[in-house]
Amino acid sequence: MADTRTIKVNGIEVDVRSDLTLLQACEEAGEEIPRFCYHERLSVAGNCRMCLIEVKGGPPKPVASCAQNVRDLRPGPEGEPPELFTNTPMVKKAREGVMEFLLINHPLDCPICDQGGECDLQDQAMAYGRDGTRFEENKRAVEEKHMGPLIKTIMTRCIQCTRCVRFATEIAGVDDLGLVNRGENAEITTYLEKAVESELTGNLIDVCPVGALTSKPYAFTARPWELRKTETIDVMDAVGSNIRVDARGREVLRILPRTHQDVNEEWLADKSRFIWDGLKSQRLDQPYVRKNGKLQQASWDEAFSAAAAKLKNTAPEKVAAIAGDLVPAEAVKALKDLMVAIGTPHTDCRQDGAGLGVSADGSQPPRESYLFNSGISGLERADAVLLIGTNPRVEAPLINARLRKMWLADIDLQIGLIGEAAELTYEYAHLGAGPESLTAVAKSEGSFLDVMKKAERPAIVIGMGALTRTDTGALLAEIGALADAVGAVKEGWNGFNILHTAAARVGALDLGFLPGEDGLGVRGILDGAASGDIEVVYNFGCDEIDVGKLAHAFVIYQGHHGDVGAQTADVIFPSAAYTEQNGLYVNTEGRVQMASRAYFPFGEAREDWAILRAFSDRLGKKLPYDDLFALRQAMITDAPVLGSLDEAPAGTAFDVKSLGKAGKLSPEPFASPVKNYYLTNAIARASQTMAECSASLIEQGSMAAE
Repeated sequence: MADTRTIKVNGIEVDVRSDLTLLQACEEAGEEIPRFCYHERLSVAGNCRMCLIEVKGGPPKPVASCAQNVRDLRPGPEGEPPELFTNTPMVKKAREGVMEFLLINHPLDCPICDQGGECDLQDQAMAYGRDGTRFEENKRAVEEKHMGPLIKTIMTRCIQCTRCVRFATEIAGVDDLGLVNRGENAEITTYLEKAVESELTGNLIDVCPVGALTSKPYAFTARPWELRKTETIDVMDAVGSNIRVDARGREVLRILPRTHQDVNEEWLADKSRFIWDGLKSQRLDQPYVRKNGKLQQASWDEAFSAAAAKLKNTAPEKVAAIAGDLVPAEAVKALKDLMVAIGTPHTDCRQDGAGLGVSADGSQPPRESYLFNSGISGLERADAVLLIGTNPRVEAPLINARLRKMWLADIDLQIGLIGEAAELTYEYAHLGAGPESLTAVAKSEGSFLDVMKKAERPAIVIGMGALTRTDTGALLAEIGALADAVGAVKEGWNGFNILHTAAARVGALDLGFLPGEDGLGVRGILDGAASGDIEVVYNFGCDEIDVGKLAHAFVIYQGHHGDVGAQTADVIFPSAAYTEQNGLYVNTEGRVQMASRAYFPFGEAREDWAILRAFSDRLGKKLPYDDLFALRQAMITDAPVLGSLDEAPAGTAFDVKSLGKAGKLSPEPFASPVKNYYLTNAIARASQTMAECSASLIEQGSMAAE
């Protein structure tokens, strides 16, 4: 840890770390320092000069506080602490002059600017600027730039703070933005007039302190004070990003990130940020029953009656249930209890067929066997990383950003990849494409195996591309042996990491929503439905399965969008989306987080757990809870870990060698389950913005087109 120094800020002594900038030191002392170019997570540029302060004993001019460290300060003649001043006439005059220059060419767009009400330039002009200008020349204008379907540009407003350039280069890892020309002709531009190719481009809007970069889908839609703001959790991937949903009535108008240092820092992936228009499109807002081969609108009573009649006339062993990727843990618990009451063992939460949650002997394995055990922020402690069957850039963009952050901070960090080669925004060693490469790494001394063995905290990240195959058991045994050999799991460090892609998966695994004794998994259920062995399938929000195999079964679909799952259903129960109900989600590292309702569901749609509770009553198998609190109590009894909110598991060591079972490995190469980042679930496929993003990047021949 850095040493501390005593300094004086406006006459008050404070002890601060010597590696802090003067700006940070002044803020620790309780003083507000205006800034435009400075950002805590970006490199220092020092080009806006708004953060000027006076340093006693320093040069006879203001000092840019963002560009000088506390350790650079000299003590007074008698050894007294260095003194800083933030409110002297010199500082006031300097800031007024800087603000006057910044506004020389700035247009008077505030009444029509989407940044209005949230604009740093507006706020600081009022607090630190002059009440007039001495500039009488014509203002310059700058051409707008094409940055893709997500970013709206009005570059005449740009003050050349270069935050966007630094974010794109340092955090997103793309070189699509830059500052060209000098002086009055300086401007931020994209190269070759193409969209910024990153899954994190929406963060450019957040880092821009003026209205030069704003949200194109949100343009001219609302003012911030019109919106009702709800803090909740994102479900577009398994990272569990903390978000704020801004809604007007029953319409979401934007989604913004909330700061959570251990999960998403202050960033948000594009799909999570811009998915909101899909929340109101192609919605199921009325129950449906298939009559004469066609789905027709019905009442809840008719839908419940049709589904109950079929279930009552079907043997329990011919009934199955599959839970999807976006459902809250409470609803999974209710569905599990309903299936137990019916008496069927055919239940599964792994709609992609992932071989997780069951030991080689059929028992339930330790929780650590299916978690990202190092933790998302804890991954930064790793000094060697092996990626197996994953493309984190499209499966979990914010975890990929963490890996890039590690790579930038440690020039000696070694990252290896076994799987599809991809542009991951950092350098890595491509060790092969499939299981044979994994075997070679595990047995070849003097290669990446030595790198992992020499590392103090090696980490192995296994993606769904390696776990959704038919040879998953043998693969896990191989990976477990490798993890044990390199010391990835030991006292004080657990670097065995499963990277999930489904927000609901870990919570459902915690609740044991898996095949019971002699029960079928998702592949067996689909094959059984195709052969006639399974007659009724309760499809709980699954839209990524092969629904063609359900053609001969009676399908009860509970979900919120009219995607492929609903199109093959015989009865549809319309439910609430993740922004329309309270619920718990467990992210890939095992952190339990609570999502909150931003507005009520559309039409006749109801919350997931309430539908299951009402349906159980109609079946004559009434579930023993009448409200969400009672359901949560029952759920926590089943899985006590779900009772601790926002706590990352400790990453306890476990017997990693016991994973999987010996068997034959398939020579088939690993393939990422995400073929198109923007169209991975029913909400995304209903979003016009996501469709435009997909089309734009396919047109440019980017990784999203794979």
